[in-house]
Amino acid sequence: MRYFVAVAEELHFGRAAERLLIAGPSLSQQIKALERDLGVRLFDRDRRSVSLTPAGSALLPYTRALLQRADDLERCARRLSGSQSVRLGYVNWLPPDLTARASSVARLHVDAWIAPSHTQAARVADGSLDLAVCWVRNEDLKRHGLRARLLGADRLYAVSTGGDTADVRAEDTTVLLDDDTTSWSSWNAYAEEAAERTGARAVRISDGGITGPAFFDHVRSSGRPVVNSPKGQNGPLPPDLVRRPVTAPELRWTWSLVWRRSEERAAVLAVVDALCDGVGDLGLHGPGVWLPADDPYRQPDGRREPAR
Repeated sequence: MRYFVAVAEELHFGRAAERLLIAGPSLSQQIKALERDLGVRLFDRDRRSVSLTPAGSALLPYTRALLQRADDLERCARRLSGSQSVRLGYVNWLPPDLTARASSVARLHVDAWIAPSHTQAARVADGSLDLAVCWVRNEDLKRHGLRARLLGADRLYAVSTGGDTADVRAEDTTVLLDDDTTSWSSWNAYAEEAAERTGARAVRISDGGITGPAFFDHVRSSGRPVVNSPKGQNGPLPPDLVRRPVTAPELRWTWSLVWRRSEERAAVLAVVDALCDGVGDLGLHGPGVWLPADDPYRQPDGRREPAR
C-alpha cells in the first residue's frame, strides 16, 4: 500500500522507486502483485506516462487512511507497552532460538508476511520493517542503504531418482530458473551464477516448480540430480526420490540479518548483536565451498569477509 501511494503521488515509477529506495523493476512487480490481489488495475501506464485509473483514484484515499491508522496503532501500542517493538521479516528460515536470544534486549515482532529475499530487503529499506532475515549481495546492500551480518547458512543438496545417495559433482547437476522473477529473483541470481561457475546445467521453467510437487516432477523428468533451493532443504521427499550431497564445490546459501545503514535506535542494534554475536563463520571459508562472487561473506579468493 505504501508503494501504491508513492507511485500515485509521483505518477512516475522511476521517481517513486528512488523515493522508496528500491529498484524500479521490483516496484513495478509489487504494484502488479497488489493489482492482482485487489482484482483491479490501479494505474494506466505506457512508455511516456503514468496515471491513476478510476479505481486507483477511488482507492487512494482509503489507502492513505489505512496507512495512517496503522501508524497510529503502532504508536499507541508503543505507548501502552512502554517499550519499542522491533519488527523482523523473513523468507522461510529463522534461528530456532530466535525468541530466547532477542527477548532479553527488545520486544521482537516477527512479521507474518513471508516474502522473497529481495522484497524483505526492500521493506527494510522503506521502513516497513526494522530487520529482515534474507539472502543479499553486496550490490543489494549498497542499492538499499543496508548493513548485514551473517546469521545462518545452508549447504544445498541435490534431489534425484533411484536409490543412489552418493555425493554428486556440481557439474553433473541441474539448477532450475523460474520465469516468475517476482517470487524467485534471488534464487534465479544465485542459481544462474552457480551454473556458470560450476558447470551445472541451467534449465528455465515457468510453472513455479522451484519447490513442491512441480519440483519433484522436474527431478523425475530431468535424468540428472536437481539442486534443491533453500525453501525445499528441510521438506520431506517422496519415497521415489533421494537427497545427494553436492561436491566439487559444495554450494552454500547464506542468510543475512539486514538493517538500515542509518539505523540509530538502540533496540534494533541490540537485537542485531543478540542474534549475530557468536554465530561464527559457519564453515563458509572452508576448502571446496562455493559462494557467489558478490556474497557479503566471500572474499575474491573464496575466504569469508568480515561482517558488514
